[in-house]
Amino acid sequence: MDEPDITNTSSIPLAKRQACAITGRERPRKDLVRLDTLRPTLADRIRADHPGLAEEDLIDRRELARYRSLYVEELLREEHGEVTELDRQVAASIEAQDTIAQNVEADFEERRTLAERLSDGLASFGGSWAFLISFGIVLVAWMALNVALGTAGAFDPYPFILLNLVLSCIAAVQAPIIMMSQRRQEEKDRMRSLNDYRVNLKAELEIRHLHEKLDHLITRQWQRLAEIQQLQLEIMQEKRWKR
Repeated sequence: MDEPDITNTSSIPLAKRQACAITGRERPRKDLVRLDTLRPTLADRIRADHPGLAEEDLIDRRELARYRSLYVEELLREEHGEVTELDRQVAASIEAQDTIAQNVEADFEERRTLAERLSDGLASFGGSWAFLISFGIVLVAWMALNVALGTAGAFDPYPFILLNLVLSCIAAVQAPIIMMSQRRQEEKDRMRSLNDYRVNLKAELEIRHLHEKLDHLITRQWQRLAEIQQLQLEIMQEKRWKR
């Protein structure tokens, strides 16, 4: 999240405020980052626009987030050939340091209309054992009642033409209802897949950046250890010469 600009400079000592090497605006020292502490790829991307930057120069965290987003977009464009809207959403979430995972189930539950709730309920009941058992009981009772009433008193005598008409109407109505529910399920699966893609892409980029940062820190640590070791050798040589 972007930090608001601080206009009252009298409340912060001047020593705690320094200028950003890119924008030139003074910012609190806690909001500035040294260029040499960044991973090499990101530092090179910043130097591409500002070649005069030195290792000890300070950069505003907001500018750093903007360049991180630009670097991610350029990396995705180089690997994928183009940057899609999903890729831009991932880059924006990295810049803003926000979470990108969404609860797709909750969003669909909130946006369902009455007709969609009804179709989902009928489709769920139509694909259950309760429907099969109850439907079988109705069929058996229908046929048994008409057989018991005989040809003269039966409302649907054998061969049960009215029953065939009812079954045909049920099948004709049930099929579109199930298709509507399946279409919504496919839309839900598509949104779930897009959400998984965004989360996986962001995790992949963050892990890659973390590896680069660790490699950079390890390299700097080895350089410092080498400098300390060289200094110790020089001290030992000086003591030996004094003897």
